[in-house]
Amino acid sequence: MIELLDTNASQIAAEFTRARARAGSPAMGMVMTLIIVVDEDDADDAMKAARAASHEHPARVLGVVLGDGRGAAQINAQVGTGSGWSGETAVIRLSGEVVKHAESVVLPLLLPDSPVAIWWPNHPPEDPAGDPLGRLAQRRITDAASATRGKTTAIHHQCRVYTPGNTDLAWTRLTPWRALLAAILDQRPVKVTSASVTAERISPSADLLAAWLVDRLRIPVERKNSQGPGITEVVLHTNQGDARISRPDGKLAVFSVPDRPDRPVALKRRDLPELLAEELRRLDEDDVYAETTRRLVAMEGKKK
Repeated sequence: MIELLDTNASQIAAEFTRARARAGSPAMGMVMTLIIVVDEDDADDAMKAARAASHEHPARVLGVVLGDGRGAAQINAQVGTGSGWSGETAVIRLSGEVVKHAESVVLPLLLPDSPVAIWWPNHPPEDPAGDPLGRLAQRRITDAASATRGKTTAIHHQCRVYTPGNTDLAWTRLTPWRALLAAILDQRPVKVTSASVTAERISPSADLLAAWLVDRLRIPVERKNSQGPGITEVVLHTNQGDARISRPDGKLAVFSVPDRPDRPVALKRRDLPELLAEELRRLDEDDVYAETTRRLVAMEGKKK
């Protein structure tokens, strides 16, 4: 990693070119630009997660660390290739007035003719699609579970401001749950009359899962609380008995359907790099997530 002090976007771009030359490869085969907007305290963890995800998605990763806006305007950067990255990386620290114009620094560094994704590991803007940096990206990733307070409030807000291209890792965490629930109905085409989702009270994924079941099956879904971790049980009440997925330890689930023996199913809570890698596999619109956000907003409205 080469450190550039009091620099600008042109010098960072030039250092990318020199880094490729030092690596002996004028083209790194990168498929996208990933922008990470993060504060100083969480920058290392976020960049480690992106480095792991880059093994599946070679990318130019731009870590944008925003200061508090005080002091002289300054841009400092660390730029390089290798060291576990499959593409290029720059950690760009902004301070002073330039914090308010971060998009002017990032825009010249985007790979031409390739998609752009942006990820806020914490503290996303009120409207990701309307944010100046968010407008640069086709895919905007937030994580309601990282909110220090009001995790379920955070996912409800993200649903209210949903714009095509938005997504949240609370939804990504549901992929294996949704696959198992779909498998129940594929194997046993029975009528589901109601359902329940049991999880930690602060689980944003549980709220999304309940909304997804309501939207897909047009049934009442009860949201129950447990000690966790995360989602601990989902029950589908059918005209032939209850179908149940129970995961009390966050690792191994028990898959139960009427008239068949219980089966253990691996359902481990996934790490951040795995979640990020999954989201970067699809940069097109997620229609199911869009419908689920609308349903959750509608359900919230009915409660008021």
